[in-house]
Amino acid sequence: MQEDIEQRISEIYHAHYQDVYYFLLHFTGNQNDAEDLTQETFTRVLKGLAGFDGRVSMKTWLFSIAKHAAIDQYRKQKVKSFFSENWLMKLAAKEGSPENVLTKRENARELKQAIQKLAPHYRLVLILRCMEGYSIKETAEILDISESKVKVNTHRALKLIKEIVDGTEEGGFLSEWAR
Repeated sequence: MQEDIEQRISEIYHAHYQDVYYFLLHFTGNQNDAEDLTQETFTRVLKGLAGFDGRVSMKTWLFSIAKHAAIDQYRKQKVKSFFSENWLMKLAAKEGSPENVLTKRENARELKQAIQKLAPHYRLVLILRCMEGYSIKETAEILDISESKVKVNTHRALKLIKEIVDGTEEGGFLSEWAR
């Protein structure tokens, strides 16, 4: 039985690797990312093969998994770049003055300090959802809490950060996370 599964996975891999790789290469525009995502796709296929029921073609199923892997990576990279060391510096200054640059650096420092001041359960949900890019469902599974609790804790954590930072307007860059 184990040999049958290994044989089937090997056949799927050899039959579809190139197609999945080129799909992801076009999707990401980066060879290294495409290679990593192709491996991630086949890892997910291995985990989900027992649940594949054949309602769609194998190729359709693979591309769906590849698409989701690419979107997951994009979300993670987007959030990580938002929190990178110079994330505020990447925002275009309206006037480009040294005062604006200093203000942005101060805001970045305040944001990092605000995150550290959060209670652990708020900090955890914020890190998983906003910095690591996990979905609500994944965060709930990791923290062993309900999805509604993840939503509530995320909202409360963002609200507390806004209060700590003091002066971040509703609808500003922090409110993007609440979505």
